[in-house]
Amino acid sequence: MMNVSLRQLRVFQAVAAERNFSRAGERIGLTQPAVSRAVTELEGQLGLRLFDRTTREVAPTEAGRSLAGHLDRLIDELETALLDVQGMATDRRGRVRVASSPTLSANLMPACISAAAQRLPGVELVLLDRVQQDGLGSIRAGEVDFGAVIDPADADDLHCETILREPFCLVCPADHPLAQRGAVPWRALAEHPLVLLDHASGSRRLIDQALARHGVRPQVAQQLGHPTTVFRMVDAGLGVGVLPRLALAPADTAGLAVRDLVPRVDRAVVLAHRRNRTLSPRAQQVWELVRTVARARYGEA
Repeated sequence: MMNVSLRQLRVFQAVAAERNFSRAGERIGLTQPAVSRAVTELEGQLGLRLFDRTTREVAPTEAGRSLAGHLDRLIDELETALLDVQGMATDRRGRVRVASSPTLSANLMPACISAAAQRLPGVELVLLDRVQQDGLGSIRAGEVDFGAVIDPADADDLHCETILREPFCLVCPADHPLAQRGAVPWRALAEHPLVLLDHASGSRRLIDQALARHGVRPQVAQQLGHPTTVFRMVDAGLGVGVLPRLALAPADTAGLAVRDLVPRVDRAVVLAHRRNRTLSPRAQQVWELVRTVARARYGEA
């Protein structure tokens, strides 16, 4: 394969225009020997002579004239492309698409969108509110720049950064026997019907693992897609719920008791993008902003 450099082509251009190595060197800031060497190297790569050299003049050969005829337009186009790409390094305007699981969409992302509007003028943060598996699919398909999700089980193809950790808690009616405890052991859940998030949620896998680890064979009364529905089922007396603390908004839990589950089991909230995809500068800014907002509101991961 030919190994032709942009520098060699620029030197050729100058020599073709000036018909003289010394004047070409002055034009582009190189010495005459450096110009001569660059032309010789280019001819070596192409396997033919580009100039006929005499003591009085350097004249392009037929091949040289052909190359010169194409080169001005090609180099102009290349310079334009390079300047466009270089401009991306300082471009801070445009749209950033972020996938987010429902509890994060409701409780973390509104503050992030507000902060982006204030701190990143010209950047539009577009949120795709998706259940965990759909959010991961959007990331892998390149539909979004990155996602805020619960730590995925299979993430070899993703670059992930944990931005916060939060515990699972028990939610039950205020007059429920478990509400009389200061903290509730996981093993105590074996005695009560459970209202849980369904398996589309990133949390359900972690809840099932915690129950199994503590020897609980759950009596699952209902499996639901959204925390708000879990609260209403619990309020109706259909069972007790296990939810991440981030999902426990005061308006949703009014009239219900919230208790810590012990020993503490956390879920990790992560930012994720495709491992082989570099974030644009503006997407990287939004990534860092989401991390900053999460840690300011909920503490270090």
